[in-house]
Amino acid sequence: MNFQWYPGHMTKAKRMMQENIKLIDLIIELVDARVPLSSRNPDIDELGKNKARLILLNKADLADERANDAWMKYFQEKGYYVAKINSKAGTGIKSLNGIIQETCKEKLERDRRKGIKNRPIRAMVVGIPNVGKSTFINALAGKACTKTGNKPGVTKGKQWIRLNKGVELLDTPGILWPKFEDQTVGLKLATIGSIKDELLNIEELSLELLKFLGNRYSGVLNGRYEIEECPDGLQMLNAIAMNRKCLKKGGELDYPKAAGLILDDFRSGKIGRITLEFPAEQTEETQEQ
Repeated sequence: MNFQWYPGHMTKAKRMMQENIKLIDLIIELVDARVPLSSRNPDIDELGKNKARLILLNKADLADERANDAWMKYFQEKGYYVAKINSKAGTGIKSLNGIIQETCKEKLERDRRKGIKNRPIRAMVVGIPNVGKSTFINALAGKACTKTGNKPGVTKGKQWIRLNKGVELLDTPGILWPKFEDQTVGLKLATIGSIKDELLNIEELSLELLKFLGNRYSGVLNGRYEIEECPDGLQMLNAIAMNRKCLKKGGELDYPKAAGLILDDFRSGKIGRITLEFPAEQTEETQEQ
């Protein structure tokens, strides 16, 4: 299956970040905890050089907790500050102010040495489609947020949101989009829902997911669908279609319906807490290249 990526205004978004990067102290990067590397854009590392960096493993409630901990260690060893959150439920949001202060401690110390008092940390949020960026901003800002007006040097029309006395957020942050040549990255992004289903072969995508789950998460398919797990994805899809009565007129099995059901169950966490990529495997791949 070949995945095509339709990034939209990628050039515009990248230019926006380049224009605004000098105005900010901190880049808050949201990634999907189920695919922390595949949901990152390496361009951010280049554009965000010399800026404080905080990576948030969003939708951590949908990911394997052991893998969450492993990914936190992975990013921390690379020099990032990291936190696990669930923007939709608000889990982990309250602790972020303290983490932001810790992430920007060098900036705050420089300000103190220069006699600058009470200048808030200015942050920009970046993240790929469907990673939960808007939900995160809303959860972080809450109802009490106020727009502070234009800042000197900021392009006309851009506004800053005051989250609290210590943090301001650019309300039109540049969204950077991943470019990929590796089709496995496309597969993972398609599986979590970052590529529109209308552009995909849902049946093939569900077969890949079934094979992965059968190999890496033994028992979850049996627990959810009461089927016998086996190496044959098509056989499992067939069994799920029968068990869930995904039928067309005349009693024929409706494979697209069954495939959609499986993907929906995965994305909503009904199958279980599943992670699609692991730090140890990334290290192995790097060594092989």
